[in-house]
Amino acid sequence: MKSIPLYILLCITAATSFAADKKTLTGKITDKETGAPLPGVTIYSTDLKTGTVSDIDGNYKIENLPASIIHLQISNIGYKLRIETIDLAIVTNIDFALEESVSELHEIVVTGLSQSAEKNRTPTPISTITAKEMQQLATNNIIDAIATQPGISQITTGSGISKPVIRGLGYNRVVVVNDGIRQEGQQWGDEHGIEIDEFSIYKVEILKGPASLAYGSDAMAGIINMLSAPTLPNGSITANLLANYQTNNGLMGLSANCSGNQNGLIWDARYSNKRSHAYQNKYDGYVLNSGFNENNLSGVVGFNKSWGYSHLHFSVYHLTPSIVEGERDSATGKFITRVLINDSTFENSIANEQQLKSYSPSTPYQKVNHYKLVLNNAFVIKNGSLKSTIGWQQNQRKEFADVLNENTYGLYFLLNTINYDLKYVLPEKNDFNISFGINGMYQVSQNKGIEFLVPEYNLFDAGLYTIVKKSFDKLDISGGLRYDSRTERTKNLFLNSDGIKTVMEDPDATQKFVAFNTTFSGVSGSIGAAYQFSEIVFTKFNVSRGYRAPNIAELGSNGEHEGTLRYEIGDIKLKAENSLQFDFALGLNSEHVTAELDLFNNSINNYIYSRHLTSAFGGDSITDGLTTFQFVATKANLMGGEISIDLHPHPFDWLHFENSFSYVLATQQNQPDSSKYLPLIPAPKFSSELKANARKLTNNLKNAYIQTTLEYYFKQDKYFAAYGTETETPAYLLLNLGAGTDFVNKNRTLFSLYISINNLADVAYQSHLSRLKYAPENYGTGRTGIYNMGRNVSFKILIPIELRKQKS
Repeated sequence: MKSIPLYILLCITAATSFAADKKTLTGKITDKETGAPLPGVTIYSTDLKTGTVSDIDGNYKIENLPASIIHLQISNIGYKLRIETIDLAIVTNIDFALEESVSELHEIVVTGLSQSAEKNRTPTPISTITAKEMQQLATNNIIDAIATQPGISQITTGSGISKPVIRGLGYNRVVVVNDGIRQEGQQWGDEHGIEIDEFSIYKVEILKGPASLAYGSDAMAGIINMLSAPTLPNGSITANLLANYQTNNGLMGLSANCSGNQNGLIWDARYSNKRSHAYQNKYDGYVLNSGFNENNLSGVVGFNKSWGYSHLHFSVYHLTPSIVEGERDSATGKFITRVLINDSTFENSIANEQQLKSYSPSTPYQKVNHYKLVLNNAFVIKNGSLKSTIGWQQNQRKEFADVLNENTYGLYFLLNTINYDLKYVLPEKNDFNISFGINGMYQVSQNKGIEFLVPEYNLFDAGLYTIVKKSFDKLDISGGLRYDSRTERTKNLFLNSDGIKTVMEDPDATQKFVAFNTTFSGVSGSIGAAYQFSEIVFTKFNVSRGYRAPNIAELGSNGEHEGTLRYEIGDIKLKAENSLQFDFALGLNSEHVTAELDLFNNSINNYIYSRHLTSAFGGDSITDGLTTFQFVATKANLMGGEISIDLHPHPFDWLHFENSFSYVLATQQNQPDSSKYLPLIPAPKFSSELKANARKLTNNLKNAYIQTTLEYYFKQDKYFAAYGTETETPAYLLLNLGAGTDFVNKNRTLFSLYISINNLADVAYQSHLSRLKYAPENYGTGRTGIYNMGRNVSFKILIPIELRKQKS
């Protein structure tokens, strides 16, 4: 940590050295058909993180720009998005005429690229979800929101803990990026969620596949890049208030932020709070201990100048999720809880309504604290740029399971991570775009508790990469190479007869963990092309090789994994995973039809997963009263894809009929029928949405919509049946409704109201990726496991407050 002040000093020195000539870009935005000026149009550079909004006369002005080539995105609701490349050394005044459109046909993305680029001109499959789309959903966390996208699903442990899955791959195979660095919070655990405030996210970009060379090991499945809101125009200060209430689990969410830009000094501070009691469904009633409490404080402060930008992000995240055990009364099938008789005695009792609807957690539960500090810098050097990121994260994860000592933790993981990234983007020449860099992280994980699942460890990895893109009018070719090296070193652990840490010399000592020091290295790469047949038809093809080193749980686990109802054992002999994936896409972006077909085939060597162990007598292997699981490796193949089509035919441009289908077939090679399929693979999913939009209902109601969505999850009968690891999951159909509008007075939005109903028919179902599917049997009904959330109505209100307008 002593190196951080020196790093900041070097950044300040670099900013002075690389200072560029200041340029100001001006112009006017008009309607192409009528020539009328368009106010409120956003003009923004994602690379420089600066922009503005056109005034009442359609005029715009962006100051403190470098005398170099920049990429601009010009967007407005109801108009076709424009993407322009401008050389400010030559042009400082340019007007834009926007065409009306019922959908945005193009978009700038930044995930896994050397610099921002148009989504349709990148060979890798990328999908996006905007803040407006997330606001219109009823969600418990940020992963709930992105799981609505084709090809994306989630592994859940109740309503408060969700882990992202991309095309059947999850855990350490998905890298989540926020504030410019990968999120590190012991994500190997089933009940370890993503420590990010959903209200702080402005946009999510999802790269599907191991083609993200900029992030290294663990990005085998892809990248989920969570982006904060763009900086405001110079002279602006705004605030936003959000409130959310959900009926099923009594969720109450509040969030408030204040942001501004004064002469290039930018800031944004946000506080959020969410809490819920147990959720309910018609088979289980209220599911005991399925609530959570969440508090977040986050923000950014920094400078936007002609030399680039320097932004310091901070985040303080606190989550207290309860852990569902699912124990029930043998006669009634109702949930039972432990009640203290005295300091040394407790008894089991049927949970009453007050306990079920309590917002306070009861044992077992977790306390997760995640602290983050990230410094992002970009320095313009002529038409190139130097980008640097350094970040510190601390993840404190405590688990409380002793009802006699409710405030005493058993497991306590303390993880400190230093992330670093240095990248140089060369000046673009002859439509060549080249970047290269080095990044990685250093981690120290300690066991501060009295129970132990994985050993203490130190981890260091580094990766060198280069990414190249070449454009030939309608053809874009891009690819790159990366080399990674990761060292993981653990410590011995000895316990005495009471299970307390001791030394090897203790005559009663038994060895819990055996120290090891291992290094993994690998090469990843990709090459692909995107071709624009016309303005409306495009195709993509990409070949990529992925690499992932085994995580600490896979290598060194030896203990009870609270919340997963199992005892886990690792294997130090596991090798690194490597994959070869082929992607193909064909897309159509016309005025009234938007469609895309994405297909993939992914072969993985040394694929690591957890399976049951059997005893010598043929039944389950039992350790400390729990079913025993061990991490093993196999050769796997995943294939499938997504297809989506959005119809908005003339003259019903206000009506959208959007349909999508996602499918993954995941198999092991040369295995008997019971072991033929991989575990934790999502069921095929069909989604159909009918949505009516109205830009203006009345003078006081604008941007209104009403929608209905059908989600059909097919039967998952291709599951890992060996050793009783998984069971078949029946098909189910969910019906969702939603409506919302902006309430406006004198062209100023007073507030926005969104109402949504999930699972309108109150269907009782179990997701194939729900960990609670394997909870104990309900003796009252004979059903095994716990069901997902029933009908849920969400009310959400957003209030924007303009404290100071941008400079004219």
